[in-house]
Amino acid sequence: MKKLLSVLLCAALAGCCVLAGCGEESSKTDGASSKTESGTSKTESGTSDAEKVSDPIEGVKAEASADKYRNVYQIFTQSFCDSDGDGVGDFKGIISQLDYLNDGDPNGGEDLGVDALWMTPINPSESYHKYSVEDYYNVDESFGTLEDFDKLVEECHKRGINVILDLVLNHISYKNPLFLEACEEVKQGKLDGKAQYFEFHKPDYYSPDVQVVTVGDYVCEANFSPTMPEWNLNSEKTREEFTKIAKFWLDRGVDGFRLDAVKYFANKDTDGVAFLKWFVDTCRGIKSDVYLVGEDWSDDSEIKDFYASGIDSLFAFRFATSSGDICQFLSTMQGQQLIKKLVSYDGKMSEVNPDYINAMFLSNHDQIRIANALEGKGLEAEKFAANIYMLTPGNSYTYYGEEIGMTAPGTDSDKYYRLPMVFDSDNPQGITVDGASAVDAPTGGGVKQQLSDKNSLLNHYRRLITVKLQNPEIARGRMTKQENFGDTMIGAYYIEKDDSKLLVIHNFSPDTEKTVEITDDMLKNAAVCADLLPSADANHLSIKDGKLTLPAYSSVILKSAA
Repeated sequence: MKKLLSVLLCAALAGCCVLAGCGEESSKTDGASSKTESGTSKTESGTSDAEKVSDPIEGVKAEASADKYRNVYQIFTQSFCDSDGDGVGDFKGIISQLDYLNDGDPNGGEDLGVDALWMTPINPSESYHKYSVEDYYNVDESFGTLEDFDKLVEECHKRGINVILDLVLNHISYKNPLFLEACEEVKQGKLDGKAQYFEFHKPDYYSPDVQVVTVGDYVCEANFSPTMPEWNLNSEKTREEFTKIAKFWLDRGVDGFRLDAVKYFANKDTDGVAFLKWFVDTCRGIKSDVYLVGEDWSDDSEIKDFYASGIDSLFAFRFATSSGDICQFLSTMQGQQLIKKLVSYDGKMSEVNPDYINAMFLSNHDQIRIANALEGKGLEAEKFAANIYMLTPGNSYTYYGEEIGMTAPGTDSDKYYRLPMVFDSDNPQGITVDGASAVDAPTGGGVKQQLSDKNSLLNHYRRLITVKLQNPEIARGRMTKQENFGDTMIGAYYIEKDDSKLLVIHNFSPDTEKTVEITDDMLKNAAVCADLLPSADANHLSIKDGKLTLPAYSSVILKSAA
């Protein structure tokens, strides 16, 4: 999902892409460190000005993705872009900013480069978040019409962007007509009609800690809220309905689904893995190349069980969020330990599903924004965190605004994590989310401001995506083993795909450059094919006399020279 030549070219790009108003078409260390003791002028990487190294990614062709491996951009649908000024983001607003996300040219250098779009639920719902679905075959009128949605899919596909819809299969809105009909039948004691679709039982069926909604002499499980009763996933009637729902959207051109809370597919009588396998097989019967990703924030053992269903992806929650492994090991500077966990995770999941596609992210609509979690560590830490998750094999998921360092003004409600995208910090949008509105713009400004700053977080993300498109094995390969450089702050691993082998090295130190020795036993005739540095002004990296020096909070990708 990405593109761009080099962050060093960003100043020239500033006027190319930027977005008019929203809604208008947009065009101390335990390892070796290198210190200078002479009066020679040195760059951040320890190289003299006379030894300037050219950018290793300049002139390398990037290839657009043609398979399920994508750099996904998550949009909280009502918060991205408001085209008509009613205070709610909409489909036309998203269309107006597609050229910011991806202009269709992976070598154009004028966009972010994401090539898949995950939209939170778009169905009619009284809730602002839309996870309580009142009609699975329509869109909420605040977002536009079905025709507007069809146009959005069409415009996305023109640019090589896949569309992934959030699909809620565990619960339904208590206002959905199907549930209302079921309630009327249940009150009359009839359980062989519409009631079959839902988890209706006598009250003593459930333990006291299970949340339910009462209907006559019966209760229906409602794990999230009494306004969101649970579907009966064992019912053939339910499965017939789900088949129709999946076909309706896949036939409209949707490329896949993000499945909400698959953790709750399992209950007293339901095998969640078996149900998920049924749904995966059903969707692939409708569209063979459909992409499915599930949400389960449980431990590795449960994630591993769900991968046995054949699903493409499950979010790697253990590495994400403010309490996840990436933030924790970045804070303790234990890069070696983090990579050990990443390699182990990849091995465990590929063991049960060799075709699994890891789904790495830093934050989403349910978690505190990553800029909050890394507050006080500086812009360099945000860039480095991006390196870690985006250079891990699989699909990367970037929550809208994460690429510009948006923060949440509060932590006591999800609505603060879902405030409007900042395209221009001098001209903020008037979108409100459940009564809340944006307070402060990101430190570096909005998209418009960051595009003109070569050292911005946004331009770092653009470079990252370009690097992934130039080196497709990053996403598609496997983390075969960890490389130990004898320094706990250096995290390094190999990615292998067919005949290609890469060595990715991260320097987890926030203030000290590190020098490592690269031998032929690691990679024959190794060379730098990409580097991700904390500053666009730093000299690019190269291997000299078998030594490679990495600035603080930097990453490098090595490959055997041709």
